[in-house]
Amino acid sequence: MTERILQALTYDPERPLLFTQLYFWVFFALVLTVYSIIYKNRGLRNAYLFFVSLFFYYKTSGFYFVILIISTLADYIIGKQIFRTRAKAGKQLWLASSILVNLFLLVYFKYAYFFAGFFTQVTGIELEVHNYFSWAVNEGLGTDFVWERILLPVGISFFTFQTISYSVDIYRGHIKPVNNILDFGFYVSFFPQLVAGPIVRAADFIPQLYQEYKLSREQFGIALFWIINGLLKKLFLADFIAVNFVDRVFAAPGSFSGFENLMALFGYSLQVYADFSGYTDIAIGIALLLGFQLPLNFNSPYKANSVAEFWRRWHISLSTWLRDYLYIPMGGNRSGSLFSYILIGVVILFVSLLAASWGVFILLICTAAALYILGRLIPRFGAWGSTNVNLMLTMLIGGLWHGSSWNFVVWGGLNGLGLVVYKLWKKISPWQDKSKWYFHAWSVLLTLTFITFTRTWFRGESWESSILMLDRIFNSFQAELIPQVLMGFKWPLLVMLIGYIIHWLPASTKKGYQQAFVASPLPLKVAASLMTVFFIYQILSADLQPFIYFAF
Repeated sequence: MTERILQALTYDPERPLLFTQLYFWVFFALVLTVYSIIYKNRGLRNAYLFFVSLFFYYKTSGFYFVILIISTLADYIIGKQIFRTRAKAGKQLWLASSILVNLFLLVYFKYAYFFAGFFTQVTGIELEVHNYFSWAVNEGLGTDFVWERILLPVGISFFTFQTISYSVDIYRGHIKPVNNILDFGFYVSFFPQLVAGPIVRAADFIPQLYQEYKLSREQFGIALFWIINGLLKKLFLADFIAVNFVDRVFAAPGSFSGFENLMALFGYSLQVYADFSGYTDIAIGIALLLGFQLPLNFNSPYKANSVAEFWRRWHISLSTWLRDYLYIPMGGNRSGSLFSYILIGVVILFVSLLAASWGVFILLICTAAALYILGRLIPRFGAWGSTNVNLMLTMLIGGLWHGSSWNFVVWGGLNGLGLVVYKLWKKISPWQDKSKWYFHAWSVLLTLTFITFTRTWFRGESWESSILMLDRIFNSFQAELIPQVLMGFKWPLLVMLIGYIIHWLPASTKKGYQQAFVASPLPLKVAASLMTVFFIYQILSADLQPFIYFAF
């Protein structure tokens, strides 16, 4: 018995605490039990949820909860200093220190092997990469965390962006710093959204820390609906088509026909949406049961009739973060700025390191200089160029945020190019009148196809496999095999079809069945929940698939 309790309380890399595991729901039931006793005391409630969130992160990531604590302490102290400092230069210095601390953590854990590999290529010296944070903790506390290699902390891209926005918003005067370190720690680490978003703005979430707990019957129904909806998206749609079709094709695209590769691409578009939005739905439901509102992160993105609209509907918390803290400071759609030139240099450096070539570095620098000179000589071109460079830079950095590989550079670049081309095309498009259903349908299909095409690089095992997949689609389609493929993969393809049909249902229809569930009697809600669990259990794959965005 004692051994089982210890196992439940200690980190097991083979059993991370996931929303899709029974273990998590037992954990959440225990959290709710204690919460129901203390929720009226706001200070105690926030402190309790902070420590619960730290435990959740420890059970998910092991040692890396220390990194979360470091980030929390640093930004709590820096936020207060930004607010207290009166001189603008001093405020900027403190803000820069917050950005540097968070970017250092992000770069160290996410790109250490990338930079070490480049150093080895250039100098021929083998540079060993170690997790010196783990080593220091082991030395100080006698623990045995892995330090010989660096593993990516789950959710580090999300909580570092969240703390950066906190410091920036204090600097801009949008919010005041949080006085209590435990309240701030709760904001940073709130466990439903900690490891895969949505990225929560301090201005939206921190006021909720000081509100009384309220959970109406309607809110309870909505929370339960989101949890059920998220589990079905993840386990019925995402995992089923991944295990039974998509993963097989992406693992060996050369072994499948072009038609199978094409279907796998559209399958992956549905999978990544169902996986990520499913996580968000569950997070929103759990947070609501605890009395907190999380922002909408997806709004039926495959209904978008343009690339620009897609990015207003997809991963909304990241898209708006990049807009408010990257795109607009660069000048947005007005002009370029010093910040733009700095980021151009950063992107050129990253791409050159990826290519491991000084020639590429010189070529990119010369190209950037030539475009700058041309823009100065032709002001109209310069104005057009700087606004679109800001757009391209935002998408390229969004690509590099996902990882340091050519695949992500190409994926980000293609999406940036798609946005630039759309801005030009919409001025002359003969299909701009979306009041006609067939124009709208064509625009939606074209947008989905383009986004799916870019996912070749987002999901591809390597650059070579991405190219091979496209080669199979365009040069070895093998249309005569379509009937066999449809029969051989009938169940995952049927689930894909169901998924897209549900996705394209009118918003009023979706709202209708959500309201019907919310208004139903409690016994009916319980019955629906039990039926959902039974259904999921029947189709559950042998190995639970981790949430895709845990990798970022």
